Amino acid sequence: MKVRFLYAAFRRHADDHPELKECVPCNEYFGPPSLGIAYMAAVTPANVEFDFRDDRIEDVGFDDDVDLVAISCFTPSAERAFELAREFRARGRTVVLGGIFASTMPDVALAHFDAVVIGEGEGVWAELLDDARRGELRRIYKHDGELDLDALPLPRIDLYLAKENAAYHPDDYPVQLSRGCPLKCDACAIPLSMGRKLRSVPMQHVLGVVDAVNAKGKLASLTEDTSFFPTAGALRHLSEFCDIIKLRPTPAKMSYVGISMPMVLATPASVFARLRDAGMNMFYLVGGFDTITRRAFTGKDPAALAKATECIKRAKDEGIDPYTSFLVGNEDDDEGTFDRMLEFASRAGVDKAEFAIFTPYPGTPAWTRLLAQGRILHQHWGRYNDANVVFEPAQLSPEALQEGYLYLWREFYRARPMIAERDYVARTVQF
Repeated sequence: MKVRFLYAAFRRHADDHPELKECVPCNEYFGPPSLGIAYMAAVTPANVEFDFRDDRIEDVGFDDDVDLVAISCFTPSAERAFELAREFRARGRTVVLGGIFASTMPDVALAHFDAVVIGEGEGVWAELLDDARRGELRRIYKHDGELDLDALPLPRIDLYLAKENAAYHPDDYPVQLSRGCPLKCDACAIPLSMGRKLRSVPMQHVLGVVDAVNAKGKLASLTEDTSFFPTAGALRHLSEFCDIIKLRPTPAKMSYVGISMPMVLATPASVFARLRDAGMNMFYLVGGFDTITRRAFTGKDPAALAKATECIKRAKDEGIDPYTSFLVGNEDDDEGTFDRMLEFASRAGVDKAEFAIFTPYPGTPAWTRLLAQGRILHQHWGRYNDANVVFEPAQLSPEALQEGYLYLWREFYRARPMIAERDYVARTVQF
């Protein structure tokens, strides 16, 4: 049996708004695929032959001799995934879908695919392959219960690294410290796709992934801001990781760690010291989902604005650079929000930032709420990429929100031309 794993392409910020390349001069950042395919490849039985194609950078091989095509996608790449499935199925191939879109919109996906995998696919992948081999493929596969992370093999990141060339060479690769989240943030689908229980990935597994990434001269990034949660042992797990990395004879090559403003203010100084000792010198400071950043730029909550200022100061005092992500389009954002964000960035000393438009992704509380209110403008999934307005804002017109987003990029980097020339600009949103 021959399987082809396929990562579907999607449109990034500058694809939809080419003018951004003029006002934000930076080297194009092209991040690696999500870890989903790498993990599924790792649990593929030895008697199954497989390969991997990245639709963003290479031909997907519609006419190649493969038995099953396994596509991974998130919302912005869903329409492209549909196109790929249509072409492969027209040639008689069996095509299945996994990833966050399949988990949140299985009924939509089933109109285009032979089967979909909901949630963590590692627990059902071997069963799906057996069913496909016998011609008895079910329409939906979903692992019952909680996936045993202790039995999880290392992800096949080598599949991604093998694709690197002069035009495609990500600086860093993600490393998971945990899966799932108990919170119900308005615009986050992680609890639905990964579960509401925060589970720590075993330490030896984490270290193995870091070593695999570093062995190729790449940086390891800890993407989840849940790593700073004091509950479920997450913060203890992060601290243990830092202590181990510090004591290893060969220093780990680390990039950034995800965090939110409330976590910056609540985390003990000893943890930040551990991060520095482990080689971490940058936060990816997520904004727009927490109680501070949702209120700080409305002009109505001086206390929230003061906390935001304190957060930037504390990060810098701790010696960890806050690469700050601003989200515009929350319910209380108005015409003045854009200038307030720029004023805050200037006053607080934010010198690296990205900007994104609030997006009600399927499966999130925001999606359910706005859909019920009739405020979803369309379901053209390719435009659900944090760079386009896809809903009716509460205090702004869609046009004003769209222009405000572009205005933020232009004005922030107009005042910081030297910063804009660095590689790290707009990394996480895949500019």
